[in-house]
Order: sequence, then C-alpha cells, then structure tokens
Amino acid sequence: MHAERIRKVRDAMSEHGIDVLLLSVGADLPWLIGYEAMPLERLTMLVVPVDGDATLVVPRLEAPRVRERPELFSVHAWDETDDPIDLVVRLAGPVRVAAIGNRTWSQFLVELLARMPGTWFRAASEILGPLRARKDPDEVEALTTAAAAVDRVVAALHSGEIPLAGRSEVQVAADLGQRMLAEGHHRVNFVIVASGPNAASPHHEPSDRVIQQGDVVLFDFGGSVLTESGVGYCSDITRCVFMGEPPSEFRELYEVVHAAQQAAISAAKNGTPCEAVDAAARDLITAAGYGPYFIHRTGHGIGVEEHEDPYIVAGNQSRLEVGHAFSIEPGIYIPGRWGARLEDIVVVTDSGPRSLNAAEHRLVIVDA
Repeated sequence: MHAERIRKVRDAMSEHGIDVLLLSVGADLPWLIGYEAMPLERLTMLVVPVDGDATLVVPRLEAPRVRERPELFSVHAWDETDDPIDLVVRLAGPVRVAAIGNRTWSQFLVELLARMPGTWFRAASEILGPLRARKDPDEVEALTTAAAAVDRVVAALHSGEIPLAGRSEVQVAADLGQRMLAEGHHRVNFVIVASGPNAASPHHEPSDRVIQQGDVVLFDFGGSVLTESGVGYCSDITRCVFMGEPPSEFRELYEVVHAAQQAAISAAKNGTPCEAVDAAARDLITAAGYGPYFIHRTGHGIGVEEHEDPYIVAGNQSRLEVGHAFSIEPGIYIPGRWGARLEDIVVVTDSGPRSLNAAEHRLVIVDA
C-alpha cells in the first residue's frame, strides 16, 4: 500500500516539476509511510527525491517509535548536538523546486528558505491533496468502521443510556469521549455538546450550562480509528435531540435541515462539481427563508484528517470522483435561540453516493 502511494507521489512530482518532497508534522507523513511525527521543536522530516531513495530524518530519542521500512525509506537519527536542517539540506541537494508539507512549522520552513536560496518552495498539497482525496477500498473500509463506531454512540444517546437532563455540557461531552474510546476509537479528536441557545454556535465549546427541559441539544463529535497499517481514519457525525416536546417552529426548522441534507447527498454523484452539492442544500434552506442562518460550507473531505480535500463549498468547481469521501452537514443557526445541524460522511461510488452513517436522522425527543 505505502509503496504504491510513494510511486504515485513520485509520478505526480514528475508531472508537476517537483524535485524533492519534504514532509514533517501533519497527516501527509502517516498517510505516505505510516509514521506520525510528534509535534515537537525537534525536527522530523521525510525527504523524498523524485529520483533516489527516501530518508526519514528523526530525533534519536524518537527513533524507537519508527517502524523501519527499508523498502520505503532509510532512517537517519540525529543527536541533540546535530543540525537537522543541515541534514535535510544535504539530503535534498541543490534542487530547483521543493514541495513542503502544509503543516510544517514556519520555524523550519524559514530556516530551509535561508539555506536553500536557489530553491522555489511549493505547497505539498498541490500533489498530495488530490491523491489523498481519492480513497482506495481499504481507506473506505476504515472510514466505514469509524462511522459505525460513532453511530453506536449516537444510538446510546437516543436510547437514554447517556443521561442528559440536569447535567452540564462538559459532563455529557466527557461521557461521549469515553464512549467513543470504548467503541473502538484510539483518539478523541473533538466533542461538541451545545444546548439551548448554545446550539446557535456551530463550533461551541462545551460549557457548564446545565441541559434542561425545552432545550435542543446538538452533538457533533469525531475521533480516529487506528488501522493495521498504523494510520488513523476519522469519524465525524452530528445529531440533535430535543428535551421534551419541541415547538412547531423548531420542528419546521429541523425538517428543512433534514431535507437539505438529503438533497445534497443525492446530488453528490461522480462528476458533480463540489459547489453544486453545496447549492443543493443551500438553495433549499434559502427558499425556506433561512438562508442568512446557514453560515458555513456544506461539507469537508475526511480521511486521515478531519478536514481535507474535497471541500463542498460555493466556488469550488472541482468535480467529485469515485473514492472521494466528505461530510454533508447543512445547518441553521438562530442567534440567541437555537440551532440544528445534521451530518453524515458520504463516499462517491460508481453507483452513486453512499452514506456511511446510519444513525437515526429524525429529531429524537428525550424525556426531560
């Protein structure tokens, strides 16, 4: 798997005129070789010449974490008194164009720019973004496993196994995190629990607010499930419940969100521009009179990272391809009152869009 990815990366480097690829912290490195660098002030960097052998420059104290793959790369461990930037410069050579990982710390990029004055630096996402966006069958299986895990957590919420009434958002968020780990995640990436007026904030940080009768409670959470290759693939789901009988005004709002999500999922076919999928949800919400209250894109790609290509947003004219995986998550947010969002992960297949999440989509009522 990783050997094939390196081959594809080198083919893309040749096509784009890139002489060397430099990857440090971030998701590109584990996707390519199965190793995730710790975000330290000590430099870890994979040097991949378009022709020649790849080398992983890594602090000696981190070297025991590396699963050595001599068929893919050699390991050059550096000591505390060494200059790792110099090692990278020597391994890269006097090249014309280098592609550097988008998440590389600016500290390291600034030093490389100073020591490679004849080299033009470009973002590695130019070549890695499209490759990572097209998931292979193993990656789709990993995303499916992650989606099923969060579906089970949602089922526990809907059944009342996770108490809500009289508890703070922070307390419920802690329970959700523990449930995610119990259901097979190796890492909790984020948990949003937003009750009552807090649900009008799409990225609300769980607070001490106590969940009470008459609240909508919006849950958005996700984590990473580790695969046999040592790479984690992400889950991401959003569902809402209502504490007690919801007023007709909220029911109407929620039905608009539900219909918008279904319209966008149906539109997410091979060859469809990403902006057209966004429009499928946005046009319906606008027609219902809620247009100003849908304040974010319809979706984002997902894989090794929670957010990656392709982005389902107005202005993105790139077309969906088989293997693309992304969220569909329209929302309506009325400041000071309430909000609702509904999110599934969708994969483009030859036969059409496939939703990986099967958790209940209707508005679930919880007895307060």
